[in-house]
Amino acid sequence: MNKKRILIVCRGFYPDNSPRAHRATELAKEFAVQGHEVVVLTPIKKEHAEFSKRHNFHIRDMGILHWKTPDFGKSKIGYLVTRMAVRFLQLSVEYPDIELMFKVKEAVRKEKGYDLLISIAVPYPIHWGVAKAMGSKQSISKTWIADCGDPYVGDKTDTFRKWFYFKYVEKWFMRKTNYITIPIKNAMEGYFSEFHQKIHIIPQGFKIREISNEDNYQPNSIPSFAYAGGFIPGMRDPGTFLEFLTELKVDFRFYVYTRDRSILDPFVSKLNGKLIISDYIPRAELLIKLAKMDFLINFDNNTLVQLPSKLIDYIIVNRPVLNIKKTLDEDVIRQFLKGQYYNAMKMDDVDQYRIENVCHKFLSLSNEQK
Repeated sequence: MNKKRILIVCRGFYPDNSPRAHRATELAKEFAVQGHEVVVLTPIKKEHAEFSKRHNFHIRDMGILHWKTPDFGKSKIGYLVTRMAVRFLQLSVEYPDIELMFKVKEAVRKEKGYDLLISIAVPYPIHWGVAKAMGSKQSISKTWIADCGDPYVGDKTDTFRKWFYFKYVEKWFMRKTNYITIPIKNAMEGYFSEFHQKIHIIPQGFKIREISNEDNYQPNSIPSFAYAGGFIPGMRDPGTFLEFLTELKVDFRFYVYTRDRSILDPFVSKLNGKLIISDYIPRAELLIKLAKMDFLINFDNNTLVQLPSKLIDYIIVNRPVLNIKKTLDEDVIRQFLKGQYYNAMKMDDVDQYRIENVCHKFLSLSNEQK
């Protein structure tokens, strides 16, 4: 095996529980298992020393982030002013995440001699910081791959669009990177066409431990189903589905693992114990709970450009998935509650999400770049 020196630059990393943190963490662990020399550049946490030692790679501190989200108090007016200020600063200058650009630039410029550098967004100032560092004359890495979970300027899930001048920032960093990786082919339309030749499809990857539903799953006495993830009002929105559930005269249990409780709270009393809300839990625990459900819920993004990463976990546990779109198919919902799953969402082959295969794809790009 050709041993490589690999630098991963990210904000989200273990023990954070987010898709981008999982992306960086799983890559670092598997690259190290394969015998490569791995360095992760990220804001340091107390858990990192033991974790990196256990998995045989190095973590270096990107630096402490000082810029804070504004807070004008908990009063009704204060809350409104805070929301307006946060949204304005985010849309106009990417505050507070823009601090990452400067932290990344200084940290990356101290590194050199790598075969492969993978920068992981969101947030996108991670890529911008690497681009600024690459402007130096130092030989930081032979190959730079900018890994993008979601489009930036071409994002279709946010209520507000990025301000016009950010298209120049996006084009600036994309000109500098050797490759751009995205998780699904349909997402390509969210990126400027002049960079499509640089784009490669590399899905999210995990160390997949097979869960045998034949051995572990038993039908529940009360139909039980679950959803894990966040919501986007007006897009990935559970309101219409929950309203329909309140009209049904059948018993069920709907388990939701999320931090976005506010959109669910109006339905808690209406559903009278049928809706059970929990905060996020560690992914390994979540998989066990999902595997015990009769079926799982996906709230469709209603766009082909972005696909929820939770679907990978759904594929792994191999339970039927009820896909909820803006326009409800009430007959299909009733079918699922009766245990009839022939209209279940079609899912991908699990092998493409194996971290071994994902790492191979990244290494193949590195080998192409001479």
